[in-house]
Amino acid sequence: MRVLVVEDNAFLAEMIADGMRRDAITVDVALDGVSALRKLQFGDYDVLVLDRDLPGMHGDEVCRRLVAKGLLTRVLMLTASVTVPERVEGLSLGADDYLTKPFAYEELLARVLALGRRVQPALPPVIERAGITLDTARRQADRDGVALSLTRKEFAVLETLMRANGAVVSGEDLIEKVWEENAGYDTNPVRVALSRLRTKLGGPPVIETVPGAGYRIAPSAVSGSNGPGRAGR
Repeated sequence: MRVLVVEDNAFLAEMIADGMRRDAITVDVALDGVSALRKLQFGDYDVLVLDRDLPGMHGDEVCRRLVAKGLLTRVLMLTASVTVPERVEGLSLGADDYLTKPFAYEELLARVLALGRRVQPALPPVIERAGITLDTARRQADRDGVALSLTRKEFAVLETLMRANGAVVSGEDLIEKVWEENAGYDTNPVRVALSRLRTKLGGPPVIETVPGAGYRIAPSAVSGSNGPGRAGR
């Protein structure tokens, strides 16, 4: 999942972003409405966490322009306003959810994850391929019952490939989905992460390189899996 946090309080914005990164979410930050729209134009975001009371271009205007462009990004508005009419007004602009300040990070995270599930096709929280079990809710992974110690990026790369269900995912797509915007278009971090991930997964190999195209879970591994996943252990 990729999230854009728009908050003019730089300290609060980075606190939110750091928390989400620890929870294996790819996050970019914008401190004003103009920068936010620029990032939304070129970035494929699942969720926008938008401070309504932005200086300069108001958060309401950012939301209006996002909706006008027909983007699928879900919007969670943050505001200090507590009155019902103000909250209703924000939702009427096209926001999907509303959270008043101050808020608990745990509630913010839960709301972001819920919105992210609306953007992506519904999949169960536990995914299985080729003996690999990925519990996306608990951020745990194992292969054939042996726990895997994966970094945040390794987990996100593996999740992206497993969700693709055998389809090829390009290095550029992995950069877009897993790394923050400052990674640019250099796919070397992808190759490094995949090398480490393959080592941790052990054999037989399940991640296949498709020359000139990208990476995928090997077709034999997909066909030998137990379907697209299951709802629990």
